Amino acid sequence: MKFQKIFLSSLLLAAMVLSGCSKQEAPAASTPAAKAAKQEVSVEAVAAQGKGFTVGALMASNTVYVIFDSQCPHCGHLWEASKPLQKKVKFVWIPVGWINASSTSQGAALLSAANPGELMSEHEALLLAGKGGIAASSSIAPDIEAAIKANTALLNSFGAESVPFIIAKNQKTGQTVSRDGALDTGPLAEFLGVDAP
Repeated sequence: MKFQKIFLSSLLLAAMVLSGCSKQEAPAASTPAAKAAKQEVSVEAVAAQGKGFTVGALMASNTVYVIFDSQCPHCGHLWEASKPLQKKVKFVWIPVGWINASSTSQGAALLSAANPGELMSEHEALLLAGKGGIAASSSIAPDIEAAIKANTALLNSFGAESVPFIIAKNQKTGQTVSRDGALDTGPLAEFLGVDAP
């Protein structure tokens, strides 16, 4: 019986680790009027409206967009899971200010970095180690702050329940796919329609 409790606790923890972070307060898209105006999730909308940084196979014909909050550990797990796929897939990571004040300042630091992929790896290692991520100035350039606010509004317009929020075209089917929550490398590759490494 004790083994079953430990096993079930482990399964619950694993499910939590692979899910996503919800916004602490209800997003604007949860109001009845906002739900009626909910935007259809599309790669084209994210490409046109989102501002992020690119990592991975820059010449890949298909782009995967990940809307993330820098304070979300599930986003950190997805970052780690995506690394083995970065030789095959171009990822654009789009920061939002959803969870707390550090979300916006850290997102701004990532958008402004000379090497955002390297800084993101450093940040996620610190976040997953329980250290809160990189130190970031609360003084943010107005254009970067506006971009993060616009990214957050875009996420809310989709009616997303949590981050990370992934939008892509499955490379095998050509269909637009989206989901909130993190995935391990194998399921992520399957979701994107690419061969697992």
